[in-house]
Amino acid sequence: MARRLDAVIVGAGPNGLAAAALLARAGRSVRVIEGGATPGGASRTEELTLPGYLHDVGSAIHPLGAASPCFRELDLEGAGLEWVSPPAAVAHPFDDRPAAVIEPSIEATAAGLGRDGDAYRRLFGPLAASWPDLAGVLLGPLRPPPLGAVGPLTRFGLAALRSARGLARSRFRGARARGLFAGLAGHSVLPLERVASAAVGLVLGVAAHRVGWPFPRGGAAGIVAALLRRLEEAGGVVETGTWVESLDELPPARVVLADVGPRQLLRLAGEGLPPGYRRALARYRYGPGIFKLDLALSGPVPWSDPACARAATVHLGGTLEEIAHGEREAWRGRIADRPFVLLAQPSLFDPGRAPQGGHTLWAYCHVPHGAPDDVTAAVEGQIERFAPGFSERIVARSAMTAPQVEAWNPNCVGGDITGGVTDLRQLFARPVLSRVPYATPVRGLYLCSSSTPPGGGVHGMCGYHAARAALARELAGGGRR
Repeated sequence: MARRLDAVIVGAGPNGLAAAALLARAGRSVRVIEGGATPGGASRTEELTLPGYLHDVGSAIHPLGAASPCFRELDLEGAGLEWVSPPAAVAHPFDDRPAAVIEPSIEATAAGLGRDGDAYRRLFGPLAASWPDLAGVLLGPLRPPPLGAVGPLTRFGLAALRSARGLARSRFRGARARGLFAGLAGHSVLPLERVASAAVGLVLGVAAHRVGWPFPRGGAAGIVAALLRRLEEAGGVVETGTWVESLDELPPARVVLADVGPRQLLRLAGEGLPPGYRRALARYRYGPGIFKLDLALSGPVPWSDPACARAATVHLGGTLEEIAHGEREAWRGRIADRPFVLLAQPSLFDPGRAPQGGHTLWAYCHVPHGAPDDVTAAVEGQIERFAPGFSERIVARSAMTAPQVEAWNPNCVGGDITGGVTDLRQLFARPVLSRVPYATPVRGLYLCSSSTPPGGGVHGMCGYHAARAALARELAGGGRR
C-alpha cells in the first residue's frame, strides 16, 4: 500500500511551486503533479521565433516578484535567481512631448514631471516610505492589519479605492503625469473609470521606487528554476506530463493544494464540493483576455525619445484619455484601433536573450474575453507610432490570440492572465468571501492559484498563504510520515 503523502500540489506554476517548497521546507512530504511537459505555468522562457532568441511566453517583468515576502523567505537569489534592474523602471512616450519616466528615486521621477512633480511626491512618497508595513497586508487575504499598518493602510485606501481616471485627474494637471499613472493602472485590466482601478497603479508605482521593475536574467524561467531548486533541496518531487482529470486520481495525501482557477476546481472536484460552494465558484468572473506578440528584431527599437531605451518596460498608449478608451473598449467587446500596449525589451539589458546584434521584444494588449482576433497590425502600429522605422527591424514573429493563451494555460480563462477580475468585489473575495479564502469546505482541499488573494502576478504569495493555512489547520502535527 502506497505511503500517504502530507501534501499533493496540482499544478507547477509559481504559486504551486512556492506552496510546495514551503511545505517541504517545513518537513512535510510533498509531490507536485503538472500536466505540462515542463514546470512553470505562465513563467516559461522559450525560443518562440528563431533559434537563440529567448522569449518569455507569459510573464516577463516582475516588480511584485522582487518585492515578494515569499520569494525572500525562500531566498531565491541564493538559489540562483539573478534580478536584472534597468536604469529606469518604466518609460511612457507621447506623440508631442518628452516621455515620462519612473526613475528609481521619487525625487528624480518628480523632477522629470515638471509642474506635477510636487503632486507625484505627495502621492507616492508616503506610500513608498510605509511599504514595509503595507506589503504584508496588501499581498495577502483580507484581515485586520497590524497596529503599525493602520495609518499607512488608511492613507493607501483613500487613494486606492478611487478610479484611476478620477485619481489621475484630481492629483495631476498635466498630460504626462496623468498618462504615466494611467499606464500603471492599465495593469489592473479594469476600465479606468471603475472604483479601485487605482489600486494596482499605486502598488506598481510604489514597487518601482522600492525594488524597481526587474526581470530574471535569462528569462522568467529563472524564477521557476530557483523554486524547483528549493523544493528539491527539501525533498519535494515534481511529476510532469500528467494531466489530472479528477481529484480521485491523486495519490493519497493529507492535503491537496490546487494551483487552478475556480472553473478548473469545479471540473476536478465535481460533486465532491458542497452545492453552495459550487454555485459561488460558478459565479466567479473573468475579465478581458490578451493578444500576445513576441518579435525577433535585427536591432534595438528605434525610439523617437531615447529615454525609452533606459527601461525594460514601455507603456504605449499616450494620454490618460486614450488609454482609458482602449481599456473600456475591451470590456465592451471591442478592440480599439489604438490599444494600450504593454511592451518589454529585455535584451537591451540581458544580451544573452538574443544572438549578437539581435533583440527580443515582448508585447501584449487587452482584448475582449475570448476574442479570437489577431491584432498584430494594431500592436505593431502602436510601436511604430513611437519608434518610426521599427517595423523594418522585425525578422520573425510569434503571436497568441486569447483562445490560444487559454489553450496554452487553462488557468487563463478567455485569455484572462490575472486569474479573474480584480475589481473591488473580487480584489479580496477571491474566489469567495471567506476568512481563509484558500480553504474550501472540503477538508484537506485548498486553492493556491491567482484566483485567491492577492491575485495575479508572479510573486508566489497565493501559494505562500495557502501553504500557511494548510500547515496551521491540518499539517501542524509533525513532519514526514
